[in-house]
Amino acid sequence: MKNYNQPNKKGEFGLFGGRYVPQQLTTRLAEIEKAYLELRNNPSFQKELQFLYKNYVGRPSLLYKADRLTEYCGGAKIYLKREDLNHTGAHKLNNTVGQALLARKLGKKKLIAETGAGQHGVAVATVTALMGMQCDIYMGKRDIINQKMNVYRMKLLGAKVVEVSEGQSTLKDAIDVALKNFITEENSYYMIGSVVGPHPYPMIVRDFQKIVGNEVKSQIKKQEGILPDYLVACIGGGSNAMGLFYEFIKDKEVKLVGVEPAGLGEKTDRHGLALMRGKPGIIHGFKCRVLQNKSGEIGESYSAASGLDYPGVGPEPSFLVETKRLEVVGVTDSEAVKAFCDLSRLEGIIPALESAHAISYAMKLAQRLKKEQVIVVNLSGRGDKDVENVFENLII
Repeated sequence: MKNYNQPNKKGEFGLFGGRYVPQQLTTRLAEIEKAYLELRNNPSFQKELQFLYKNYVGRPSLLYKADRLTEYCGGAKIYLKREDLNHTGAHKLNNTVGQALLARKLGKKKLIAETGAGQHGVAVATVTALMGMQCDIYMGKRDIINQKMNVYRMKLLGAKVVEVSEGQSTLKDAIDVALKNFITEENSYYMIGSVVGPHPYPMIVRDFQKIVGNEVKSQIKKQEGILPDYLVACIGGGSNAMGLFYEFIKDKEVKLVGVEPAGLGEKTDRHGLALMRGKPGIIHGFKCRVLQNKSGEIGESYSAASGLDYPGVGPEPSFLVETKRLEVVGVTDSEAVKAFCDLSRLEGIIPALESAHAISYAMKLAQRLKKEQVIVVNLSGRGDKDVENVFENLII
């Protein structure tokens, strides 16, 4: 992909993306797009963004060679991009800092957001506190139960957490309700947390997350003198994956691997394999690969990792799979929990359960590769939020 330049002016990534929304939302999205396109190359905007990345988020994050994990696997070298060390404990703040600056430019005083695992919600609550804004964060009832610690953190930061009990009471339903309220609250800004949603959100979120891959490219060259053989990241909506992958899309010698939640197993109906099992369809105002039932309606997803429990996926990952640039694999709940424990005990690093999906596959991959080969995993978040759930419900 020498001339990769996605999306087009309509926000389309090949067959995917676009803007499928009511007219009243089209006007507001066009306003956001116009403001973002004016700001993204503005020197003063970039100066403030980079200042906050360095002095508030804590960038650049470390690229850590996991020697004991590598030795345990007995194959390729495994490096971890330590997004878990960012302020708030995940990659999500990269995006919310940028979008908060955009919202402020638009004169908005209130942010509306959705969250699954709670990491995006915490990141939104953090920037609203930083910039003196208000925010409503919509979260599924099931996720509120599983992610109590992040709910406490959001409330402590001054956010209003709105419980969503419709549907499966998960991330999809939280987005449904958040979007409806965004339409009615004209003075608000909707701060989406992944590379999903109607244009321009997939582009905006990717652009704020691509700093991850930019850093990895320079860091790995300094440490190994070469580009990595593989990049591995979990995929729910796809923000941490696109953050890592984007800088390397044109480097055809670097293999990109997205790890989806296989839940209770690929052969069951309890998984979130949108890229592997989904079909082109429209969800939340954009077109992507999405789980569908026999009637062609949006299907139910499942993952023990709340941040991966979404029936769709971003349009850009969908496009990269369609063009065979991105390989996709599945990891089950039990495999992710094992990796969660393995990394904790071998390296003293407790990963988010979402990130543990990527760790699990990287461990299997390392065993098949030569010792001089290099794998970089995006450790997208820390696992404080998951410890209680893992010990009480998931370790058998």
